Amino acid sequence: MIRLIVLGVLLTGWVGTAWAGDGARIAVPAQALRYRAELIRNGRAVWGIDAPTATFAAQIHQESRWRSDAVSPVGAQGIAQFMPATASWLAGAYPQQLGERQPTNPSWAMRALVIYDKYLWDRLAARNGCERMAMALSAYNGGLGWVIRDKARARQAGADALSWFGAIERFNAGRARLTWNENRGYPRLILKRYEPAYQAVGFGQGACA
Repeated sequence: MIRLIVLGVLLTGWVGTAWAGDGARIAVPAQALRYRAELIRNGRAVWGIDAPTATFAAQIHQESRWRSDAVSPVGAQGIAQFMPATASWLAGAYPQQLGERQPTNPSWAMRALVIYDKYLWDRLAARNGCERMAMALSAYNGGLGWVIRDKARARQAGADALSWFGAIERFNAGRARLTWNENRGYPRLILKRYEPAYQAVGFGQGACA
């Protein structure tokens, strides 16, 4: 069971803490509050009133800890950690919603993240919203094609190809072991660890609530 403790804004720069079942302590950066209303607004504009906005916040937490100047060793940029090619594709595919590519602009990156998550979500079938979001997050991290291939591998093995947790996540359609391990941790960290903390500090509902 997850125990949540919601705190006021602290001098340490954190606004809330949560302890997961594995004993991990989760801290929400105070910087996140600056973008809370904007993220919720963007999420609902793209996904509707029931948008899993706490999930989007947890995803940004995992990607960059809300640092707009974050740059990964492989070149991913901004709070949503878009690779240049992905940012360019999104700007080209959604010119009216996004305009020109600006991955280091938090406003652009938040809107692009919720649009890209919806693009991935719409192309995946699952047993429920939690499982579907886990697949979409895996696709965000490692590519939609790999999720589709992993689903096919799971189906061939007699596993439930509509469930991520305990099913599809066990199968590897050919990725290098380190890459596959990192990808499998990505949905779990966001949905099982960080999402509850962001729900607790007012970021709305999550996909796995």
